[in-house]
Formats: sequence, C-alpha cells, structure tokens
Amino acid sequence: MKERIIGNYTSNIEGPLLFVTGGVHGNEPSGVKALERVFEELNKTKPQIKGRIVGVKGNTAALKKDQRFIDEDLNRTWTEENVQKENPGSREQQEMHEIIKALEHYPEKDFTKRYFLDCHTTSSASLPYISVQEVNDNDEWAHKFPGYKVRGFSDIVYGAIDHYMSRTGLTGFVFEAGQHTSDESVENHEGMIWLALEKACGLDLQELSGHPECVERFTVKNAPDDKTFEIVYRHEIKDGDDFKMEPGYKNFQKIEKGELLASSNGEEIKSEWDAYIFMPLYQSQGNDGFFVIKAV
Repeated sequence: MKERIIGNYTSNIEGPLLFVTGGVHGNEPSGVKALERVFEELNKTKPQIKGRIVGVKGNTAALKKDQRFIDEDLNRTWTEENVQKENPGSREQQEMHEIIKALEHYPEKDFTKRYFLDCHTTSSASLPYISVQEVNDNDEWAHKFPGYKVRGFSDIVYGAIDHYMSRTGLTGFVFEAGQHTSDESVENHEGMIWLALEKACGLDLQELSGHPECVERFTVKNAPDDKTFEIVYRHEIKDGDDFKMEPGYKNFQKIEKGELLASSNGEEIKSEWDAYIFMPLYQSQGNDGFFVIKAV
C-alpha cells in the first residue's frame, strides 16, 4: 500500500477529501508525475487547505512495465461483481481492491464532501478534456473547470473507475490531459490538480512558492473553449478482430458522413455522421477502436 500512495497532505482543518488517481493505465504515467510535482510543492510550501488531498497510483504493476495492463484493463474491472469478489481473478482486480482499501481509509463521515479526479492521457494527439458521468452533481462540478466536456463514456463502457467512484457517492470526473508521452500532458494534469485543490479545498494559489505557471498555461493556452459533447457511437474491438485506424486522426477532429475512418477484418468502416472523432486507437492494447461525438 505504501508504494501506491504518492502523497497525502492536510492542514488539519475540517473540509472535503480530494482523492486523485494517476496511472490507472500503465502506459499513462503523466498523472503520477504531476501528482509527484504537486506533493513536492505542498510539502515545501505548506499552504493551508481545508480537508485533505490524497494521491494514488493506479496500476502499479503495469506502470513498472510501461504497458496499458497486465491481465485486463484496470479501467474496465470496476463492476459490482468484481468489487464483491473475495478472491480477485487477475492482477488488475487485485490492484482495484487495493485502491478501494486506500479510499476506505477516508470514509464519508470524516469529510464535508468527497471528490475524485482520475488522470488519463490518450494514444492520439488531443486537446485536454473532461470525461464526466451525468450522475450525482458530477456534471455541475465539471463545468466549474475550463475546457471541453464529454458526457456518457462510463454509461457506454461499464466498469470504469469513475463509475465506481460515482456510485459510491463521490463527486468528480476523469481528466484526459493530452497524448501519453507529451510533456504538455504532465503540465495539464498538474494544472488541473491545482485548480481542483483551489475549488474543492479552498487553496489560495498565491500561498505557493510561485503561482504555478502550469495553471495559467493550462487555463489560458492549452485548454480549449468551454464546449460540451455527447457520445453517439462506440466501435468495439472484439477478441480476434484485426482493427486498424486510418492514420492521422486527432481527438475532436471533424469527420463527415461517408469518410473512411478505419478497417476491421478487411472491411472498411465509414462514418455515418457529420460529427467529431473521439479517442481513435493508435496503440496495440485496448478494445475501443474509436468513438463518435456530437456537440450538445
């Protein structure tokens, strides 16, 4: 458990919990790096906050190997059936139970509210965006932050970590900061974590040793205008499928009806919509080929 906890900071003032996860996919270390930067600054500057922030590594085994997962996708294991299992059936289910135990150290009764933030990146180049499930007050909370908002991912793809957090009463969202290996993704993650500390725990950013430049760069330069999208289609990759995305697609790129998007088992997949491409797959592991989204 000690290896999993990136940091834990409080000023011992009553307030909310901010539970931040990074590296739920092992090939997405950006959130972990950002959390390490945040806790280094918190422990150096000692600013006052209400409540507590806890930073947690997701898939520790896969992070060490720089691969998405070991046995199965950790961001698909959070089903009610798997949570109830006494004997986890995979490495990722073990990881899931350890994260749940970490969260159980901070029960609802000890805080005025509990928030979560799950940090991810994408295989293709992407503007940063928030993925939010429309339950509890998640959507209202998400719209307090800059950038694109995408609704509905966890309603289509069951077993994601934000689905579990939401159904156990936490408020929050997933933040996709950019491409896996981009330095800008780490900067965006750090900026979002500072903003969440400001909005959830009352952090005065001016108390830090220097106003984090990453916050300004994220909010002013990197984050796109506030715009909300909904998912209208998911292309699922089934076991044995030979799927190949057409090259060059970027997240939120416009697509037209009839446009060639990918091929699967030798057959062309063409768009049925005038819309936007979302999360096109350019990595070997994963069962989501691409999504199609429309602006709300």
